Amino acid sequence: METIKLKGEYIKLGQALKAAGTVESGVDAKYIIEDGLVSVNGQIEMQRGKKLRVGDVVTYEGNTITIE
Repeated sequence: METIKLKGEYIKLGQALKAAGTVESGVDAKYIIEDGLVSVNGQIEMQRGKKLRVGDVVTYEGNTITIE
């Protein structure tokens, strides 16, 4: 499980996946999100620009990212 501490009000989903080391690039993030492989708070998320805030939980292939 990875934890990302926010420096501002939010972080975008694609950026969070990259920051956590789940994907190597923004392009990789784009493809896994478009393929419906990423969920936010238990719901499949299709928008790479989805704003994540404190308390959100991202899941991809058994990996969990928590936003703090």
